[in-house]
Amino acid sequence: MSAPIDGQRVRALFAEPDRVAAADFLRREIAERMHERLSIVKIVPQRVLDAGCGGGADLATLQKSYPAAQIVGLDASAGMLAGAKAPAPALRSLNQMLSRLMPAKAGVDLVCGDFGTLPFGPNSLDLVWSNLALHWHPQPDRVFAEWRRTLRVDGLLMFSNFGPDTFKELRAAFAALDETPHTLPFVDMHDFGDQLVEAGFSTPVMDAERITVTYGTVEALLADVRAIGGNPLATRRRGLIGRAAWARMVDALEAGRGADGKIPLTFEVIYGHAFRPVPKTTAAGESIVRFQPRKP
Repeated sequence: MSAPIDGQRVRALFAEPDRVAAADFLRREIAERMHERLSIVKIVPQRVLDAGCGGGADLATLQKSYPAAQIVGLDASAGMLAGAKAPAPALRSLNQMLSRLMPAKAGVDLVCGDFGTLPFGPNSLDLVWSNLALHWHPQPDRVFAEWRRTLRVDGLLMFSNFGPDTFKELRAAFAALDETPHTLPFVDMHDFGDQLVEAGFSTPVMDAERITVTYGTVEALLADVRAIGGNPLATRRRGLIGRAAWARMVDALEAGRGADGKIPLTFEVIYGHAFRPVPKTTAAGESIVRFQPRKP
């Protein structure tokens, strides 16, 4: 289920924060919905990882929710992290106050790195949070294994990513142009659920919803698609598209205008959360048997 994603291309697409800023409205909306889900779970984490923190918009909210925790923002793009290096004044003041009042490390730290090779030791995180980032990695199964390795027992993983119905209108329009993939083949949530179980997570919960954004022009729609990330596939078309072929694609999108005169674009958003369970075997492979004391 690994897509032929070019990691270097992903880093290049996200190298300029201004290029992707236009799509922040969607990232913020999904983050808010994730926080609503997270608020139901009663945890007091000491160390939180934002995997794929981008420009750091989620870091402030995580710090507000868990002021005593160390919040670590990790992203593969040094360009995106550069925009996150200067926290907002209110957040900076909070970090300074916590550093004085609390013996344990609190505040926000930033790391440039790969989701699939985390620079953290085993059992070092209490919460892994990832908002609309997992689909940019070519090996999600490897990422899940790393997230489990670094989570402590009973640690929580919470993430969101795009599902296969995302960009379905655009995918159909490009089919009128050629057979080359112009968008990512996003993974189905049931496949991600299976991968979570295989990685060793317990009772993963997966759900999905569809959000439709409408546009007045094809140009505005395509601008948002580029801002969301574009096409990082190694198998993407490299040559220029002729005018006639491009016109066919545009016409296909125009044909989808609804009764309101707008062009729709679907986003299937997958939400997942799971816990790292208590181990059933030792590092040597021996079974662990736990006995509950008998009540007198």
